[in-house]
Amino acid sequence: MLEIALAVLTLFCVLLAVACYQLSLKLRQQADMQKERDAMRDQRLKELSKRLDAYLTGSIRMGEELHELRRVVAPLPDKLTQIEQRDPTSLSFTQAARLVGMGASADDLTQSCGLSQAEAELVSRLHKAQKQRS
Repeated sequence: MLEIALAVLTLFCVLLAVACYQLSLKLRQQADMQKERDAMRDQRLKELSKRLDAYLTGSIRMGEELHELRRVVAPLPDKLTQIEQRDPTSLSFTQAARLVGMGASADDLTQSCGLSQAEAELVSRLHKAQKQRS
């Protein structure tokens, strides 16, 4: 009877050892798979970080350029007012402003108001800038 119990116990120990071995193999496989997933995640994070840096750099550059444009455009209304006050033909600027409001192009302004191409473009741009602010 003791021999049977010992045989059953030995068989149980062997089965337990086999089960432990299989579990350890499975655990190693899962650890390897987790390492692969971690490596892929880390790679993806690096790629996303690079893209974010590129977007941030672009946004900063765009903001700087926008700031520079504002600096350049800000004095234009005052300059136009000065030109209108100095120039005895300021009526043509007033008329040009009205025409731009009705949709006239810079070429139309040069023909109908006697403005130079640069003056006509200035009036057109100022009107567009004021229209956008409104």
